[in-house]
This record gives sequence, structure tokens and C-alpha cells, in this order.
Amino acid sequence: MLNKNKIRNFAELFIIQKNMKKTLFVISLLFFSMISTAQNRNEVLDAARLANAYFMKKYADPTIPTNVRKIRPSHLWTRGVYFEGLMSLYDVDRNPEYIKYVDTWASFHKWTPRNGIKTTDADDQCCEQTYLDRYVQTGKRDDAKLRPTLQNLDLQMASGRVNYWTWIDAIQMAMPVYLKAYQITGERKYIDYAMKMYRWSRNECGGGLFNTKSGLWWRDKDFVPPYKEKDGKDCYWSRGNGWVYAALVKVMSGLQKNDKYYKELKRDFMKMSKALPKCQREDGFWNVSLVSPTTFGGKELTGTALFLYGMSWGINQGLLKEKKYRPICDKIWTALKDCVHPNGFLGYVQGTGKEPKDSQPVTFDKEPDFDDFGLGCFLLGATEYYKLIK
Repeated sequence: MLNKNKIRNFAELFIIQKNMKKTLFVISLLFFSMISTAQNRNEVLDAARLANAYFMKKYADPTIPTNVRKIRPSHLWTRGVYFEGLMSLYDVDRNPEYIKYVDTWASFHKWTPRNGIKTTDADDQCCEQTYLDRYVQTGKRDDAKLRPTLQNLDLQMASGRVNYWTWIDAIQMAMPVYLKAYQITGERKYIDYAMKMYRWSRNECGGGLFNTKSGLWWRDKDFVPPYKEKDGKDCYWSRGNGWVYAALVKVMSGLQKNDKYYKELKRDFMKMSKALPKCQREDGFWNVSLVSPTTFGGKELTGTALFLYGMSWGINQGLLKEKKYRPICDKIWTALKDCVHPNGFLGYVQGTGKEPKDSQPVTFDKEPDFDDFGLGCFLLGATEYYKLIK
């Protein structure tokens, strides 16, 4: 018969073996989780590289004007958004060909906004975001990269007007430029002026373009109530809201967390972050008309990608709870990766316009009128999501 000591030893051995099995099981789960995460991370970066390679091959010379209904110089807003995305891709994938492409384009345009330094059009100023990023990256030595932008902003501020941003897209096109000018020079006047323009768009234009109750934005004064979609619902354009969401990210990224403007913009960011999941589609996309699926429902890349950009950033900064928002981001990426054709062409991109009904229908195979800004949106979303899962 076994004595008590032997029984005790057997019991202890059994417990040890059981705990070892549990430990090995946990280690196995962690190992396979790491493999899965690495595969997912590589999938995201590979998709971004593929889509960008398709574009850079198609437009090997970035200085050539676009020709959609008319000739436009290649530093128009659509191309400016693309270069925002390319700079974001370079942040995670240090391919020197990306920077060569950027500098060829910017140098050709003499680091100057479209229509010259006297322009006050936010669309013309979008390209200046990349100019200032390159100024910083090159060690702040080349004043030619900086001077035209500061001249442009100073001339606009000298007008004394703050009612330039009459459409919400403008917030993304221009507000980050003012933020970057403040970062570089340390002169508060740039961000002060930008916040005055932001508040005018938010609170006064058309009676206020931000619906603080819904957490969503009307595109411009033409879409505030009593305007309704055919089903009687408000018209919140997906990409327009995406532009604002992206702008909030870019400006907050350049401010100290104790800055009064950071706190002000954070409130709007959090309201949008609360509102957007409520109108996400089951397949991970958002409808072109956010809360009106019966009017213009269907898959669409640009707004969806910008929402991925904002939510991934929010998690990375600790502003959004990962437990709630990470599954949303994963679902968005599952949707977006299915937009990428085998050759890198992006489907489900709504072309240019000002509201949900424009550039319809949006399909997997249809080529949009401009194929640059859609890629810019995709690269912004993909690279920030890549940072999240990395």
C-alpha cells in the first residue's frame, strides 16, 4: 500500500504536469497568435505597396498634368491627398523611390501651392502638407521648401477673414498646413487662425456644419436641414466626414495634449468616434450616405479608409478603447483588402463630387475620374492600421 508521503508526491507531480500542460498550451496560443499577427501585418503592408506600385508605374512622371475633362497641374488637391498617403507609407516603409517621386513632383512645382502664393482656396493648399513634411525631414535646411507656404498663409491671414472653409473637405486640405507651420516656426498665430476658421465652419457656416447631437457633419450649407435624402434622413456624406476625421487626427497629432486646442478638437473626435460605428455596414464598409442606405447604399473605399485611419490612430493614442474599436478596425480592413485588384488597382472608389449621388454607380471594376486621392485615403488607413497591429 502507498503511504501518505507517496500519495502526496503523486498528487504534486500530477499538479505539476497539469500546470505544465496549461503553460505549454498558453505558449502555443501565443506562438500561433504571433504568427497570425505577423501574417496580417505583412498582408496590410503588401496591399499598400501593391496599390502604390500600380499608381507609380501608371504615372511614372509625377509632373505630368492630369487630364480629366480639362488640363490641371499635378499639384491639385487630388494629387496632394495621394502624396499625403505616400508620405504615410514612407513612414512605415522607407523606400527611397517614394521620396524621389515626392521631390521630383514638389521641385517641379517649386514647392508652391496651386495657383500661386496668393491663393486662399484650401484645395490649392493641400499640396503644402507634403512640402512642409519634406522640409522637416531634410533637416530644415532648404528654405525654398518652406518660404512659399509661409508667404501663402501670411497673405491669407492678412485678409482678416475666417470664412474661407465653406465646405468640410477644406478642413482636411488646409488645416494641417497651418498646424505644420506652427510646429516649424513656433509661431502661435498659425494655429490660432486655423482654429478660428475651423470654428466658423463648425458653428456658423450654414448655421453650423457639425451636428453635435449626431456627431456627424453636413458637407456644406446646401445640406443642412431642411435638406433631406429621399428617404427623409439627413445627408451625411461619407467621404466628407472622413476628411474632417482625418484632419482632427493630423492636427491633434501636432499639438501637446495639454493644449487648449487639442482638448477642443478631441471632444469633436470623440463625438465622431462614437457616432461612426452606429452606421457601419455589416460588411465593414460605410454607405456613401452614412445614415441613408436606401438612398445611396453600397461599398465605398474612400470614406471607409479614412475612418480606419482615425480609429486606428485613436487606439494607438489611447483615446479609443481597444476592446471596442479594434474589432471595428479589423472588420474595416477585411472590407478594404477586398477592394484591391491583383494588379493593385483599387475598386469601390467614389469619384469626385460634393455629395452621395455624385460619381455613381460605385463598383469594383469602375475606374473613378481621378484615381489618385482614393489611393491616398487607402494608404492613410492602411499604414495607421499597420501601426496598430504592429
